[in-house]
Amino acid sequence: MQGDIDLGLRLSWMMDHRAGYFFELTPDKVLQAVEASGLLCTGRCLALNSFENRVYDVELELDENAQERPLAAGRAVAKFYRPGRWSRQQILEEHQFLMDLAQAEIPVVAPLLFPDGQTLQQCGLSGGIFYALFPKVGGRAPDELSDDQLIRVGRLLGRIHNEGAARKAPSRLKLNTETYGTSNLEFLLEGNWIPVDFQKRYLTAVEKICQISRPWFSEIDSHRIHGDCHLGNLIWNDLGPFFLDFDDMVNGPAVQDIWLLVPGRDTQAQRQRQVLLQGYLQMREMDPRSFRLIEPLRALRFVHYTAWIARRWEDPAFPQAFPQFGTHQYWSSEVADLEEQLSLVLQAEGANAKSI
Repeated sequence: MQGDIDLGLRLSWMMDHRAGYFFELTPDKVLQAVEASGLLCTGRCLALNSFENRVYDVELELDENAQERPLAAGRAVAKFYRPGRWSRQQILEEHQFLMDLAQAEIPVVAPLLFPDGQTLQQCGLSGGIFYALFPKVGGRAPDELSDDQLIRVGRLLGRIHNEGAARKAPSRLKLNTETYGTSNLEFLLEGNWIPVDFQKRYLTAVEKICQISRPWFSEIDSHRIHGDCHLGNLIWNDLGPFFLDFDDMVNGPAVQDIWLLVPGRDTQAQRQRQVLLQGYLQMREMDPRSFRLIEPLRALRFVHYTAWIARRWEDPAFPQAFPQFGTHQYWSSEVADLEEQLSLVLQAEGANAKSI
């Protein structure tokens, strides 16, 4: 298992010889790749917003096997996976999770089958970039949720986690202080991304947060979760709520998906989280000790996000999208946020000690 984790860490971040082709993906190359898999496109192809992968809305022609294959006609979303991020097995485990959810009649956008019966293909050019097709599904991302909606989403998330715990995903990363914390810290230090005048404070905050919370993570079960379960990945349509983009799926504590949906700390956010949990607990139990992981998880997300931008800096889209990255103001804010997180984690440690 450790070997799988180490491989996953390397694959998640390594640059790849196919990166140039990936950066230069154009609609004609997308259509060429999709048609090489045995499908016929109309020529309509629209790029969709995505930083990590390249995603296109593609229109497909009806063919003689249309009644046998729902993929053979209509619009689909072609997702081209960033080279070197996930292995074939890791992507297939994402697809398996989505298919498990769909089979359990949980609303989700599962990958479509290509004519060969597989969910994953490789481009014939430049060594083969992995890609998959998904049905085009409409809906809107809510800015906020009413109490009734929170309960519905809580029930949905509980059902998702029930399925998540029903099957292993041994190749996917495990969300913990090593994968999201110390490994990212080491990368930032080795690459000299952190200015010298902020290094000591940043290092101290991250190391202490990881040191304190590491045993907390070991006490809580991990299983397949969404991993990036914020409101931007929640879509609502006439049939109700469903989640998009399981690309960051990890083996992690269930509370990761819960706090991301209601990330605030104020009284209103705490009340909303309790409402969400009302629905969740109707479908699945939760270990009460999980909730002390919220602030460590928030801190790990800060570190992971910073390392993500740094590792993607060679992608031309990133300097344009994050012009403040690397500035004195950026690192000053990051250090202050992490030191605030450390204070909250220390408070939680003290409260835990008193309760023992």
